[in-house]
Amino acid sequence: MADRTGIFAGDDPFALARAWLSEAQSTEPNDPNAIALATVDASGLPNVRMVLLKEIEAQAFVFYTNYGSRKAQEIEGAGGAAFVMHWKSLRRQVRVRGPVSRVEGPQADAYYQSRSLQSRLGAWASQQSEPLSSRAALVAEVARVTARHGTNPPRPPFWGGYRLVPLEIEFWADGPFRLHDRFRWTRSAPDVPWDVTRLNP
Repeated sequence: MADRTGIFAGDDPFALARAWLSEAQSTEPNDPNAIALATVDASGLPNVRMVLLKEIEAQAFVFYTNYGSRKAQEIEGAGGAAFVMHWKSLRRQVRVRGPVSRVEGPQADAYYQSRSLQSRLGAWASQQSEPLSSRAALVAEVARVTARHGTNPPRPPFWGGYRLVPLEIEFWADGPFRLHDRFRWTRSAPDVPWDVTRLNP
């Protein structure tokens, strides 16, 4: 598309997303890789929460969580999800929608081992999204799993990643007088070419 130039230029939306994220890493004060992840429950009621995007692969976006959490249950039930990355410092956002599958095995193990020891033990201790009697109870559980697993805990079987393979990605940048620039990339399946459309603001 002739007018898709400047920050919107390129034929690979994943490369474009990586470039925008890289730029945000030098301008955002906290967590430039934070995404607002949206899922739906069995009744179709949406849920949204902030999580950290950990990788932009060649054809997908990857994040990690407890497989027993509400978000994971809703992802498994619906088979898909959506998220938005928003950078106030750049006045830009990226919206993504598509099917989601688990990331397990060596890739999940490697990411788990890259986390701080406290975070690894916390993954064992937290029954994410379940009721908790007190913070003291959580601290006590961390102490118990520390005694059990020591300083090199394995990845919990109930904790791992999710890979979102998008069928739609939208790049948005703020414009003067609210005349924003929006380009939506869509495809009917992961193995077909993208179609790019400029949208009204």
